[in-house]
Amino acid sequence: MNPTAGRRAGVAVLALALLAIFPLIFTNALVTTIGVDTMIFVAAASAWNIFSGYSGYISLGHAVFFGSGAYTVAILARDWHLTGDAVFALLPLAAVVAAAFAVPFGLVALRVRRHTFVVVTIAFFFIFQLMASNFAFTGGSSGVIAPILNWQPQTYNNPFYYLGLAIAAATAVLSWLIRGSRFGLQLRAIRDDEDRARGLGVRAMRVKLSAFVISAFITGLVGGLWFYFIGEALPQFAFDPLFDLSVALMAFFGGLGTIAGPVLGALVIEPAQQYLTVQITNDYLSEILLGALFLAVILLLPRGVIPTASEKITMLRARRAAGSGEAQAPDAALAPVGAASGGAASGGAASDGGADGESGAAASVPGTGAGP
Repeated sequence: MNPTAGRRAGVAVLALALLAIFPLIFTNALVTTIGVDTMIFVAAASAWNIFSGYSGYISLGHAVFFGSGAYTVAILARDWHLTGDAVFALLPLAAVVAAAFAVPFGLVALRVRRHTFVVVTIAFFFIFQLMASNFAFTGGSSGVIAPILNWQPQTYNNPFYYLGLAIAAATAVLSWLIRGSRFGLQLRAIRDDEDRARGLGVRAMRVKLSAFVISAFITGLVGGLWFYFIGEALPQFAFDPLFDLSVALMAFFGGLGTIAGPVLGALVIEPAQQYLTVQITNDYLSEILLGALFLAVILLLPRGVIPTASEKITMLRARRAAGSGEAQAPDAALAPVGAASGGAASGGAASDGGADGESGAAASVPGTGAGP
């Protein structure tokens, strides 16, 4: 393992350890509530990035999968009369249902590109929101109420937090595995130049749809967890356009197409957004600030915090290396005459004894010989 990879692994382990002890240090119910929401969005933003960040197809319809997962758990828990911890067994079903919706959704939407794709995903979102608001089995505008959990109030949020943390960590690991795989390379090739990727043998539709379904699976999973934590599923919240804006902003803020970028974005933006929601009585002001932040990130940090910071650090190291090289040059010029002559003598001996080696090294690098 190279030093850079070792440092990154150490930072990841440290961050995971700090997140694991978070609810043990901060026991306030409001703080742990924000912590649960943050873990949900870490997973959702990382899942969104697996598709949109790696493929370059910006989706503004992932709330379809989030709401589908929420309503799957809500409807099945209601109709099957499940209570208590048994409801958590429905979370895999929520993920499967969301992934199943992603197949026809993707087959239609992924036939177009760029701005048209964004418009199609928004259209799908509004279709699902209207269906949830009008169908009888979804409860219409009244929604569905979650079963009550008889847990201790002091630690009520902790199981939700640790389950959200486990999903978020697993999603980050999956994102890392995908990025380093052939599948991830194909996704990035599609992002860079889809027509050329097709010419090189990449089955673009299959690759894009696979990433879309994986992303939907995880988003539906956290949607189901969100429903049970919040306690109800309402169309305007389960299918919320701000969800799509939030996950996109988190990925762009941290670094679109990176592994740690969406994680950092969610860890910064979601707590800040929750804090503003609590502190500001105006319901729309926090949304205005969120939109303004999105605009500022796009204009000022188009590559995101992590890629920009990495680039700055690389430039700083290069400048330091150049400065140290310039500082060593005068030292060599001030070297004692005897040392210089000794060096010349030893160089001459080396030249006499190793002329073949020198000429061989020059010959091994094309274009290094003296031209006519």
